[in-house]
Amino acid sequence: MSLAMNDAAGALRHFEDKLSYTTGPVELERELRSERVRVIDVRAKEDYEEAHIPGSLNLPQAEWGSLRGLERDKLNVVVCYSVVCHLAAKAAVEFAKRGFSVMEMDGGFKAWKEHELPIEKGAEKAKTKAA
Repeated sequence: MSLAMNDAAGALRHFEDKLSYTTGPVELERELRSERVRVIDVRAKEDYEEAHIPGSLNLPQAEWGSLRGLERDKLNVVVCYSVVCHLAAKAAVEFAKRGFSVMEMDGGFKAWKEHELPIEKGAEKAKTKAA
């Protein structure tokens, strides 16, 4: 595949959408200082317990239907394993269908660690609200 000129209007729509529905680990870490975001980690429970973003809530795929911990008055940022993992995108689709504001963190937890951002270990510490 070779690179080719593309449609500027199409590129504008694509990148505006990307900025509206994705964030990076550094930006998310800064937003955690506010109370406007809720981080939902959709990795398996054992991987979450090994290490996770401080204050994040673990909601593995088998539990998505419960909507446990998602908040309607906050932006729910969904995190999975890495840039090649699509669990976060799949979860975002499910949560958006149910009326939640969602965003995906690019690069997953792997990118968070690569940026040497703070992590927690062990079971979930965050308190959850009912959807």
